[in-house]
Amino acid sequence: MSESVFYAELPWPVAEARVRDGAPVFLPLGATEQHGRHMALNTDVVLPTSMAVRAAKRVGGLVLPALAYGNRSQPRTGGGPAFPGTLNITANTFSLLVRDILCDLYRQKVRRIVTVNGHYENVWPTIEGIELALDAIGRDRCGDLRIIRIDHWEMIRPATLARVFPNGYPGIELEHASVLETSMMLALRPELVDLSQALHDGPASFLPYDRYPKPPAEVPASGVLSLTEGSSAEKGEWLLKDCEDGIVDIVNREFFAQ
Repeated sequence: MSESVFYAELPWPVAEARVRDGAPVFLPLGATEQHGRHMALNTDVVLPTSMAVRAAKRVGGLVLPALAYGNRSQPRTGGGPAFPGTLNITANTFSLLVRDILCDLYRQKVRRIVTVNGHYENVWPTIEGIELALDAIGRDRCGDLRIIRIDHWEMIRPATLARVFPNGYPGIELEHASVLETSMMLALRPELVDLSQALHDGPASFLPYDRYPKPPAEVPASGVLSLTEGSSAEKGEWLLKDCEDGIVDIVNREFFAQ
């Protein structure tokens, strides 16, 4: 049990000792959101958690329980709230949760923190949560605190994207429930993917603005914004390796470089 990288699986004295020894603490940030007819609602939790675990094993880190509810799904990046299964929380609530978790980690003398985000709409609320935590702690008291914020898709190398998308990368916004996420889930949790249920009704072609309250008609009925065609576990491993290596490189540079 004491060898686990999962913070919540440790007795408190072991967690305290690991933190005292300088273990980086990873906070996965996800969502419970539709990912097409072919994939599980917890995709945005599985991916950042798995990446954090892989990185933590290499750098002596600990992985917190993931924040499994995300900022409001938007039609042009996640299909939007009209799909059954998606559970949204507001940006304000999300930011306050991040703030409170960071502040309590600081109270417990954690000084090396990495947030690993798997849900596009969490980006700015995460930034706000970090800023609020720094305000609450007191910026003049943060000398030994370092918080690293990572969106996992930013870790994927251009060369890997070129291998995965020989005909051109559609961009992360349209990759919701598409080749990137489907391939990584096939590599990590194939039992949560059923490609026989995938509908090839994309890609979406969105207008360059948003409309409220009615969701745009351009959202494919499947909830997949691009296509799942071409997804594979092999490609998923290429992508996961990039993410793992990228996170490890950042942690080593920011926390352990002399």
